[in-house]
Amino acid sequence: MKFSAAGDAIIQRRIYEGYDFGAIKSVIDEGDARFFNLETTVNREGECFASQFSGGTYIRTNPEMLEDMKKFGFNMTTFNNNHAFDFSYKGMEKTIEALNAGGFVHAGVGRNMGEASAPAYLDTPSGRVALISINTCFEPSMMAGGVTERFPGRPGVFGVRHNKKVVVKKETLETLRDIAKRTMLNAEEEMEIRDGYKLPVPENLLYFDGTLFECGENEGVYTSVHEGDMKRLEKSIAEAKFLADAVLISVHSHTLKGDNKEDPADFIVELAHKCIDAGADAIIGHGPHLLQPIEVYKDKPIFYSLGDFILELYSVPVAPADFYGKVGMHHEAGVHELLRTRSKEFTIGLMEQRKMLQTVIPVWEMEDGKLTSLKLFPLEGKMRDKGNKNEMGLPFPVEDDDIFERLSVMCKPYGVSMKKNGKFIECEW
Repeated sequence: MKFSAAGDAIIQRRIYEGYDFGAIKSVIDEGDARFFNLETTVNREGECFASQFSGGTYIRTNPEMLEDMKKFGFNMTTFNNNHAFDFSYKGMEKTIEALNAGGFVHAGVGRNMGEASAPAYLDTPSGRVALISINTCFEPSMMAGGVTERFPGRPGVFGVRHNKKVVVKKETLETLRDIAKRTMLNAEEEMEIRDGYKLPVPENLLYFDGTLFECGENEGVYTSVHEGDMKRLEKSIAEAKFLADAVLISVHSHTLKGDNKEDPADFIVELAHKCIDAGADAIIGHGPHLLQPIEVYKDKPIFYSLGDFILELYSVPVAPADFYGKVGMHHEAGVHELLRTRSKEFTIGLMEQRKMLQTVIPVWEMEDGKLTSLKLFPLEGKMRDKGNKNEMGLPFPVEDDDIFERLSVMCKPYGVSMKKNGKFIECEW
């Protein structure tokens, strides 16, 4: 069975007539299952009110846009990402309606947690493929809720949380403890402990303004996957494994390790390995807006991040008042002024960094549950000052060495090496 995948499609308008889908479509069509992350909501202007929060830019597009994603050849998707609730519950519902009408298999968002965490299935001539979609970066209110005998569930996303602790040396911990005591930073929490509503914190630990600090020699920030959420995910994988020939896990995450965007967080690596241990056949990561390493773990591929397939953050036609408020502006200023101000005269932000517009489409084959081949098709989106405006943010095939060299360095510690073969990058492990 063969698979192809793309990262974030941050698309806000129709693709112009005359754009050549052919070269990209021919690569995507090599897969029986062909996945992308739909990082937008699908609803018409004025149809849904904006949420108080958003995933950054408030993103929406009209349902007709999905016709263009079909032209690329995709048949599986998710919109379980940090933008899923940019236009609240109605925006979520309209997006589900549009995906159903468009014939896309999709997972990760639903009327309750049961629906959001359920696998979705694609039947192909080569076998049945299951898709499970999780999100690790979301506003708490976006998390779907479970159904009880007396209450309906809450619509939302299949979220997987993570634990974070900061390890510092003893003298640093004591300094923080002294600051907390002098400022009464933890006064409310300490009262709850005295009243029996919370357990006492061990001597070597300290909650400082909601962050857990621990005494130790190896200083740093450490993350681990939430145990309860992981068990729910493993249950979904077990169900999918029973009903499908292959199980794909979509992982949307913005959490990084340190200050290097190319390094996935500890808990993401842990989560990916646990998913494969539970029976998943591939992990398709997206969210950080750039390429991250590829790993082959137990003969299964892990794409920690595929970057941006389409990046149209400058294609916002209208914006809600809350978006203007984020940058301290009144909505009468207009979208151009909003984007110009946020980007500091179009000098910073995702659209101004070439590597944020570089991506690959992986095409891989599996036999008897084992990876047998993996190749990458490099693409690069047009930057603001390259080409005409209707090309901005759209992907085009490239054959320079930049993507190859970056990925080769990133993947080497993960045991994956690469070589160029015509228009493709071939992977070995």
